[in-house]
This record gives sequence, structure tokens and C-alpha cells, in this order.
Amino acid sequence: MTFETRSTIPEEAAKQGLLAVSIARVVVAVRTAVSVVERWTRAARGVVTPLGWSVLAAAVVALVVAYVYGWLELAVVGWGLVFLLAVASAWLAGRGAGQIDLALPIPRVAVGESAEAHLVARNPGRRRFTGARLELPVGRRVISRIVPPLPRGGTFDERVDIPTERRGIVPVGPARTVRADPVGLMRREIVWSDVRMLHVHPRTIAVSALSTGYLRDLEGSPTRDLTSSDIAFHALREYQPGDDRRYIHWRSSAKTGTFMVRQFEETRRSRLMVMLDLAADAYEDEDDFELAVSVAASIGARAIRDARSLAFVVSGHERQRTSTEARRGLGALRELPTASRDRLLDALCVVAVDERAATLADTARAAAESIAGVSLAFVVTGGRRGVADLRQAASRLPLGIEAVAVRCTTEGEANARSVGGLSVYGVGYLEDLTALLARTASVA
Repeated sequence: MTFETRSTIPEEAAKQGLLAVSIARVVVAVRTAVSVVERWTRAARGVVTPLGWSVLAAAVVALVVAYVYGWLELAVVGWGLVFLLAVASAWLAGRGAGQIDLALPIPRVAVGESAEAHLVARNPGRRRFTGARLELPVGRRVISRIVPPLPRGGTFDERVDIPTERRGIVPVGPARTVRADPVGLMRREIVWSDVRMLHVHPRTIAVSALSTGYLRDLEGSPTRDLTSSDIAFHALREYQPGDDRRYIHWRSSAKTGTFMVRQFEETRRSRLMVMLDLAADAYEDEDDFELAVSVAASIGARAIRDARSLAFVVSGHERQRTSTEARRGLGALRELPTASRDRLLDALCVVAVDERAATLADTARAAAESIAGVSLAFVVTGGRRGVADLRQAASRLPLGIEAVAVRCTTEGEANARSVGGLSVYGVGYLEDLTALLARTASVA
């Protein structure tokens, strides 16, 4: 009796093992089938148009009703619709052109300059290419071109103009060919390239006034603080114990009979800061803001060209006044990259007015706390910004900084005035900036 019980246990375990293996295989098969169905369903959703789905539903309904009620005419209609769907599916066979390349010969342009995308379709295959419709998304538009039939080794070269009336980043592509049946039941898109980005920079003007006066001070600006060693010579004085003998002026010492040493003015490297106001209430309209962006970009680009130390900041977002960082003004500004002219202008492509921008005074205070060594600051804003706000912002900057406020009003009259030690300039056209900076350099 005991022996029979022991022999039954292995048989039951083997049956349970076979059952578990069978269930696992069934689960794997079901998952595979579901995956295949999902893949085909996804592919069908991307190919069949809404009209195609309507025709398919009409075919199914017609066939079901025809065979249930024996309606021969309706069966002919149903099978006719099925045949139409089959022909539309066959129409999408093939990949069309063998290769399509998309290139942007010039990836960066200024507002108003010409820009174009270069499309090249090639047919390296053995069979003749019958043609296809080529679509190229440019921003929010889709530009269509018809690729003509291409023989073996044939190419199709097309250049597409890109609008550059507005500053910003324009996505171009991906280039895709579209194959669709004449009825419009199915549509197949084949993507041939990645998306290319065209940077439309703000318009800038060549500023020559930065090459003279205070703004050209590359080595540092002399101060009234005297030192025994520097590069800005000030005067001669008698030698005192502890002075560096390298600075003894031997010719003067021989004339006076007393050792004379050179005395210098301490120099400090100058740093230029450009602050662009993004507050929406500072500008009358969009044209005023675009003028302000162009003015700020022109100053920053020239400073980079002159190898100046530059800090370029724009207004940040307001923060809750209950936080410590908000009370200190942190977060009230955003600093743009100034490693190169292209990087600065690339960043300026996407700046925009902000209803939640920090006040100009908070931005100036944050700049004073986070940016050191500034000797000249340009505050670029709109014509609606009052002089009181500009003076308040200038008062938040450290002492010794020369502040210049530039108010931009499209087609306004150029003007210049000084209000409480603050230079305030009005700019109506970008070309007014040349005379503005010449005046700044001459009085600095």
C-alpha cells in the first residue's frame, strides 16, 4: 500500500509540470498574437484614411446584411468595396525614390534674409521610378512638390524658400514622400530625413563706435586709486623703503640726485552688461519689442567681436514675495550665453515678452548681486517704460557703474537726455544706434 502511494506522487507531479508548460506556451502564443494584432492595427491606423475606414465599415455591413437576408445586389456592392480596398492597398506598394536628402545650406540667417532648403531625390534602383508627391513641413506650413519619374541613376534637385519675416527657430522637415490611391482610401508616408532647425536671428547693425573711447578699453580702465605696480603710468615720486627697484626711473634719478620711482593708477578690467526688459507692459506693440531685441543684440554682438567681457541678461519670472530668494531678487533674471556671437543670437531667437516678468528694478538688483566687475550697463526697454522706473533700476546697480537706458519706440524720434545722472536715449530706428554709441563713447 505504501509503495503504490509513492509511485503515484511522481506521476501527478509530472502531469502538473506538463500542464504548467502548456499554460506558459498558451500565454506566450496569446501575447504574440496580441502583439501582432496591435502592430497591424497601428500600421492600419497610420495608412487607412477616414474615408477608407468608412468604406471598410460599409463593406462589412453590406456583406453581413446580404448573406443574412439573401440580398444578391448588396453582396455585389460589398465585394466591390472590398475589391476597391484591395486595389488601394496595392497602390501603396514600394518605397518610391531610392533616397531623399534634406539640407540647410545656411542654418542661421537674420530677419528678412533669404533662406532655403535643399532637397535631392535619387533613384539608384534598377527600375524606373514612377514619381511621387514630396512633402516638406516648414514651421506650421507644409510645402508640396511633385517628384517626376526618374530613370535609373536619375536625380531630382529642388530648392524650397523658407520665410524669414519673423525672428525665431523654424523647424524644417522631415522630408517625406506620400503615396496615396486616387480615391483617397489609403495614404502612406515614408520619412526620409530628420528635422533641421533654421535659426532666424534678430536684425543687427554694424556698430563701429565701440572701437573708440571707454568701450574699447580691453586692458582695463584706470581709476583714481594709486598703486606701485600696474600698466597705467601716473607720475614720479621719491623712492621709499619697500618700493620695487624695478620701477626706479634712472634718468630722473640722475637729474635730481634722488631715487625716483614710477607711480601708477590702478586699472580694473571693464565689463559690459546688456539688460533686456521682457515685461509686456513696457512695449506698445510687437514691433517695439523687436526693435529692442535688435538694439540689444547689436550691442552684444559688437562687444563679443571686440573681445569684451560681456554679460547679457533678460528679465526672469517673478517669485512669491514670501521666499528669501524673492526678497533678494534671485530668479529675477536669466543670463544668456555669450561665448560667441552665434550662441548669443541663437538664444535671442526665442526670447519673448512675458506677462509674469520680474520688474526692471528686481532684475537690476539681481544682476548687481550675481554679476561682478560691471563698469558699463545698457538697459534696453520699451517706450512705455517711465523714467522713474529707469532711475529706480539704475539705483539698484552698484556705485561706479555708468548706466545708459535705451527706450525703443518704432518710428519714433531719436533723442538723448540726462536725468539725474542717468543717460536716457530714445531709438526709433535701428540705425539710430550708431550715433547713440558714438555719443556714449565720447562722453565716457
